Amino acid sequence: MDPIELSNYAGLGAIGALTANILIGLLLATKYNPVRSWPHRRINTVLVHNVTGYAALVLVLVHPALLLLPNRVDFRVIDLFYPMNAPKQPWINTTGAVAAYLLIVVVVTSYFRFRMGRTWWKRVHFATYALFPLYAVHAILTDPALKDRNIDYLDGEKVYVELCVLAVVLAIGARARWQMRQPSARVHRAKGGRAA
Repeated sequence: MDPIELSNYAGLGAIGALTANILIGLLLATKYNPVRSWPHRRINTVLVHNVTGYAALVLVLVHPALLLLPNRVDFRVIDLFYPMNAPKQPWINTTGAVAAYLLIVVVVTSYFRFRMGRTWWKRVHFATYALFPLYAVHAILTDPALKDRNIDYLDGEKVYVELCVLAVVLAIGARARWQMRQPSARVHRAKGGRAA
């Protein structure tokens, strides 16, 4: 199998893992409990969130590394770290590289979150909202064959990416709507005070 094709599959896996990670993260932010709500089972959602994050990181690192294998396009190691001079699609590859760097920061800081403290960790963790659009732009605008062809937005791979983006956008909208329905912190304190 062609290394470029393998790289495509790794990239598609990465966007899928990242989508699952963001969706689960949004559920965690709403205090979702799978025992009380569907599927009424004990599921360690934090563990699933962590595993999908690590899986996304591994796939994101494998995705460009496969381009170093012998193929018809000569990528160098420097092109992976600094793709501005890459032999194909330098600007689009740069968006993917920036997203990869942000993902590395988010995953590494999540590993050290207890040492960092919740406030600083949470601020860094919000970089996920910046890296996902960068990945989406990279995934949608890249020619998977690296032949500089026009983008076919109805191609199966592109539709998959578009559905991932749609799922994240809808979930962020639902999360924002959930947040607006929550009482303010003062209301929580007042209710807690009356109950005591």
